[in-house]
Amino acid sequence: VDGRVYLHTNAKRSNQDTTIPGFIRIVERVSKMSESSGEEDTNFDPGYEPDWAVISTVKKDREHVPVKASGQWSFSLPLSELYSLRRARFSLGRNFLVLTSRGGHPLPPLHFHRGGTRELLRALNRYIILDQSPVDGRLFLAYPHDSGALSQSFDKLQLLDDGGSDLVSRFIQDPYATTFGGFSKVTNFFRAAIRPPESPIHLRTPHDPNMAPQSDEEPGFELITCGVELGPRPEVTRGQPFDKWEEFLDPEGRVKNPEKIKELVFRGGIMPSLRKDIWKFLLGFYPWNSTAKEREDILRVKTDEYFRMKVQWKSVSEEQEMRNSLLRGYRSLIERDVNRTDRHNTFFSGNDNPGLTLLHDVLMTYCMYNFDLGYVQGMSDLLSPLLFITQNEVESFWCLTGFMELVHHNFEESQEAMKQQLLQLSILLKALDPELCDFLDSQDSGSLCFCFRWLLIWFKREFPFEDILTLWEVMWTRFPCDNFHLLIACSILESQRGELIGSDHDFNTILKHINELTMRLDLQSILCGAEAIYLQLVQCKELPLKVQQVLGLYFSSSSEEDSPDSQASETQHHLGQREGGAAAAAHGPAYP
Repeated sequence: VDGRVYLHTNAKRSNQDTTIPGFIRIVERVSKMSESSGEEDTNFDPGYEPDWAVISTVKKDREHVPVKASGQWSFSLPLSELYSLRRARFSLGRNFLVLTSRGGHPLPPLHFHRGGTRELLRALNRYIILDQSPVDGRLFLAYPHDSGALSQSFDKLQLLDDGGSDLVSRFIQDPYATTFGGFSKVTNFFRAAIRPPESPIHLRTPHDPNMAPQSDEEPGFELITCGVELGPRPEVTRGQPFDKWEEFLDPEGRVKNPEKIKELVFRGGIMPSLRKDIWKFLLGFYPWNSTAKEREDILRVKTDEYFRMKVQWKSVSEEQEMRNSLLRGYRSLIERDVNRTDRHNTFFSGNDNPGLTLLHDVLMTYCMYNFDLGYVQGMSDLLSPLLFITQNEVESFWCLTGFMELVHHNFEESQEAMKQQLLQLSILLKALDPELCDFLDSQDSGSLCFCFRWLLIWFKREFPFEDILTLWEVMWTRFPCDNFHLLIACSILESQRGELIGSDHDFNTILKHINELTMRLDLQSILCGAEAIYLQLVQCKELPLKVQQVLGLYFSSSSEEDSPDSQASETQHHLGQREGGAAAAAHGPAYP
């Protein structure tokens, strides 16, 4: 087969066309794509700003054949290494396919401006089996026409008690007896296993009158939605900054009703003069039920502990450090980051500023506190507001440790948590605005990687410094759910919907537009939008299970009783009420 396709490249030179025509060919056993977008990166791409990339060096259990660059704009991949193929169409009418290797590396999206996707799928079915995923109607998983390999896959999955080379033949002869119980959890995989090689998937076309429509098919690449109708989005207003701290303290200094305080902080933030006191509770430095006397004791113990750790790195001589590449590397990264962090703020501006010394010392001490993580670029951005508010080396350090308890997984070398958050963001956006999600997917292979920096350091570079103080204290309340930062990202993307879809954007121009939002977003409207999105979703009585999981809402139903997902989530707690939320939205609902 020989098909004309287009690649939307990430060209950096203004005189280079970002839409490059080419061909996709199946040659013997190799799928080769010409005129592609350059060499495939085997690591996760954060989208921009190399400083924010935490490159994974985790070894895989099995080495897969990588996607090979066979020319300036070409790739080749053995079909045996093809893991999946995802097809979609967004509102501007261009069909596109995304191929992913078994090593987990997606090829750039293949855009079919003049059709040809069905022909490609039919041709691929002569060499491999393509089976529709049970959880995503646009995703097709690739399997070989090799019963021996298939049996080996069954053995590895341990789906049946006894393996053997005759598994497939036994299954075809007596599928009920062979698979009773073992395949109850993998119906779709089971269907792919028994499809004979001579009966590949039949791709129905609109002109095929002999083929009955199927609910899980996408005739003509129709736009896929979340499958439910969301109700109206309620109006939400913000409250005033919390300023009644003394009223919530008993005679011994204990905090009364901390959940109410969190609710008020979520509603309007904190009065600036009270931040130094309340942040220490929000970030776990002081327990909410501690007395004033107990807090004095905690501060004394924590001060001693901090300086013991500080002495550890301060006492390392230059000669010792020359033989300690890890500590030397941390120091180098910290010094570089300190010199660029919030220099516009008077607390950190100018040369030889004491604030810069404190920033450096706290970060170096954190390396002694958390040897496993050490220092990763971006952590200085988390510390600087803490140091600015507390004006205290010890207190800012322990507030940082509390903050890192919430976000430390963002900085782990494998980046699995960041990938998961981007996937969760895509799930939310798909439920809220399928058209916008499909448009962004088509430009970004579905990864939303231009939101990477937002999630990594909790929007630190997207808002003015004073707004960040408010935003973070709102998110530290963990109201209304742990993933409220993803709803904030959805609110930002939806606020830019007209600009993104209304123009002929490619990946480069989307990235440029996202970067240009820095310091131009209105925090209060974004927060109102994020909370309104939450209320709209939780009031939906048929909210998809994956969306419920992202929001921390786990509701079992009779149709989900036997699913592994529902069994794993039956004991989880409920957040919020699904009824009556809209009526209370204008005044701000209470979140338990």
